[in-house]
Amino acid sequence: MSLTLALLGLALHTLIWEKLPDWGNWFNWIVKRLPKPLAYLYDAWRCPFCFGFWIALALHGITGISTLESLTSMPQYLGVLGVPIAWFLDALATALLIMFGNLCFSAIAVPAIKGHQMTQEFRKAMLEDESA
Repeated sequence: MSLTLALLGLALHTLIWEKLPDWGNWFNWIVKRLPKPLAYLYDAWRCPFCFGFWIALALHGITGISTLESLTSMPQYLGVLGVPIAWFLDALATALLIMFGNLCFSAIAVPAIKGHQMTQEFRKAMLEDESA
């Protein structure tokens, strides 16, 4: 099993929906001016599983990398349907990993931020005590 596609997909999901909107107005300006079908996709694909499925298909097509190596050699009796079935199943597995990664990051984000805030408050209090 290769986590390459899942890591790439998770990185792209984080970049597009969590980081770029906060990096200035230019990205939000572009999103507001998208044609309605593309604006709908931007809103609909916030779901890490949905985005993960489609980005896994695209990345597999671009790179040739599979998450589940066993799907690279589908049984011969499937004929021409073997390749699309393999891509579909691999994209489903990759989307599940992307969703799991997103949930893990979300779960650790709140305690990490709270810990950082507490550390900053402690340092500030220590500096105030030293100056008094």
